[in-house]
Amino acid sequence: MDLGISGKKALVCASSEGLGKACAISLSQEGVHVFINGRTLETLQATAKEISDAGGQVTIIQADVSTEAGRKSLLEVCPEPDILINNNAGPNPVGFMQSTQQDWDDAIAANMMAPIFMIQSVLSGMRKRKFGRIINITSAMVKSPSPIMCVSSATRTAVTALCKAVSKEAVMSNVTINNILPEMFDTGRQQKNAELIMRFTKVSYDDARKKLVSRITAGRMGVPKEFGDTCAFLCSQQASYMSGQNVQLDGGSYDGLI
Repeated sequence: MDLGISGKKALVCASSEGLGKACAISLSQEGVHVFINGRTLETLQATAKEISDAGGQVTIIQADVSTEAGRKSLLEVCPEPDILINNNAGPNPVGFMQSTQQDWDDAIAANMMAPIFMIQSVLSGMRKRKFGRIINITSAMVKSPSPIMCVSSATRTAVTALCKAVSKEAVMSNVTINNILPEMFDTGRQQKNAELIMRFTKVSYDDARKKLVSRITAGRMGVPKEFGDTCAFLCSQQASYMSGQNVQLDGGSYDGLI
């Protein structure tokens, strides 16, 4: 299927690895010029080489999207993106009573204000050009809050609510705003989670992985390419009638109806 986005420009935040990288790869395979972002130059360069070696067009931007200076750097290099993928590292697991002021400040900066300000910066241009696709990578915790992920749930749900409101005006200009809610995908994040389980329960790495997978109805972790390809479709011409939605990629684990 031709997604109709070849030649478009995509600004993909936090995309040197993990799910952001998967989105950048899938978009580049559709002929999109991807602007990838991360804090570590070596990791960015490795990802850029992987994309360019496969025939994709890629530009790197070393910056921390959580900061005002970082966002300014992104927008100086790619001031008029057709596609914005909001992504950032999520908060570490912590119980509500154990959470600190610093935990909340960091999560608000990284997972709430960063995507809000990025959307605010690019939305007017997208509406004037009569094309825009904004995807927020949030979390399954938005609809299935966990006691140890309350910081993530609270900050990401705020973005979800805001974007639902904004999407109602933006869609009239062919600018869609959607959210992807991942559960466990086989990235470095899950390696760290397995290592945490090893540390606290004194089990092997393999057993720790099995404990993680046992929470997923499909009986496996997601493959990053599955995530990236879903993101690419949501950015397509064919998805222009779909906006303000939460797309769950969780191996069928969510128990609710809506």
